[in-house]
Amino acid sequence: QVQLVESGGGLVQAGGSLRLSCAASRNIGGRNTMGWYRQAPGKERELVATVTVGGTTNYADSVKGRFTVSRDNVKNTVSLQMNSLKPEDTAVYYCSLRFPYTGDNYWGQGTQVTVSS
Repeated sequence: QVQLVESGGGLVQAGGSLRLSCAASRNIGGRNTMGWYRQAPGKERELVATVTVGGTTNYADSVKGRFTVSRDNVKNTVSLQMNSLKPEDTAVYYCSLRFPYTGDNYWGQGTQVTVSS
């Protein structure tokens, strides 16, 4: 089992920035993907950004050029730098850890991000 603990959410005005962080409770080794998903009220959870151990990233079109995902493989952490935030970015953001070879998938508890106009 792995626990994911997120931090860094909050309230920010449109155009502002926030940084989310997520730490795994143990060494998660290689061959995994960490990242972030979000869920707005009344909507399904959607991909925001992911990054593999090797550094390959994947972004939702809606956040490209504004958000940057990064990870520290020694500290077993993943971060999301969010710039030029928009009201439509308002959602609960979930940290994700996926092991593609076993199918195991873990989620953090979620952190609220609210962007006011």
